[in-house]
Amino acid sequence: MIVDPIYDNARLYRIRKETEDIKMEKKDIDWSNLSFGYQETDYSYVSNYKDGKWDDGQLTKDHTVTLNECAGVFQYAQTCFEGLKAYTTEDGRIVCFRPDLNAQRLKDSCERLEMPVFPEDRFVKAVEEVVKANAAWVPPYGSGATLYIRPYIMGTNAVIGVKPADEYQFRILVTPVGPYFKGGAKPITIRVSDFDRAAPHGTGHIKAGLNYAMSLHAIVTAHAEGFDENMYLDAATRTKVEETGGANFIFVTKDNTVVTPKSNSILPSITRRSLMYVAEHYLGLKVEEREVYFDEVKDFAECGLCGTAAVISPVGKINDHGKEICFPSGMDEMGPITKKLYDTLTGIQMGRIEAPEGWIKEIK
Repeated sequence: MIVDPIYDNARLYRIRKETEDIKMEKKDIDWSNLSFGYQETDYSYVSNYKDGKWDDGQLTKDHTVTLNECAGVFQYAQTCFEGLKAYTTEDGRIVCFRPDLNAQRLKDSCERLEMPVFPEDRFVKAVEEVVKANAAWVPPYGSGATLYIRPYIMGTNAVIGVKPADEYQFRILVTPVGPYFKGGAKPITIRVSDFDRAAPHGTGHIKAGLNYAMSLHAIVTAHAEGFDENMYLDAATRTKVEETGGANFIFVTKDNTVVTPKSNSILPSITRRSLMYVAEHYLGLKVEEREVYFDEVKDFAECGLCGTAAVISPVGKINDHGKEICFPSGMDEMGPITKKLYDTLTGIQMGRIEAPEGWIKEIK
């Protein structure tokens, strides 16, 4: 299915008539000037695991977590998390984007970290419940802002020997955030890092908190040297492109093929998977998920980093220890294919373009 990324007015009108909007007065916030940061909302969601089972879970107005000083999350970093967003669509609905995939990825993370899996169906219902309870905090359509949703699980009981915890807590916090890039996404400059993000057969493919802690030194030093992000190469050979500290790569060849690196130590980005589907099925482009050797990066026409926060961050330049790779798309704006991908995917998220079946979860 190849579609023009222009919304169908008749379809939107029909949805508007058929859908009962969530009736809740919005908070008095300057939505257009929100930063990408945390602010407390009305409710969070919490469920506790004890004696081999999860409790029923509930909404809470208590946003402070109190734990024993020897809790597993503190001693051995036994925690993993997810990130997704709720949006107000053009016709006034509140929706989430593919939360079932976040539930599945959290399951994979828990299994790798020897943590009890929070059931996938309950994950989606909990997201729906906490977003609905905080509907007043979901930014209005056209503001550029969204409601960021952060589910996470942590070991909570005291653990002094190196072993998994026995008790856990699953929480979801939500917070309204402004656009990741104020004034539009301008191309960034990244560097090839001397650090390794993840090792073969390690934990690079899951969303463990420790993975992000281990990338902090690299990103701080990159910023200190004037770069926006790091490009990590594979740890085994240092010849293949992996990802950044928090985003997957996509490249566009000079004949408009969309390419993304394939590796067992890369986090399977939901945004990246969605963009590849959009490229093939909406824009009619050829797509490839394969090993990408660093030596071929100089031959690509466009480069971008993809993730929940920014959708796509265009890359204009890569610094390889003083040697610069400058993409033909330049440093002024997104390349043409990257822009089409961005516009189409955000159009789907915001209800301007019809979504593939199952991609949009409406909050009712």
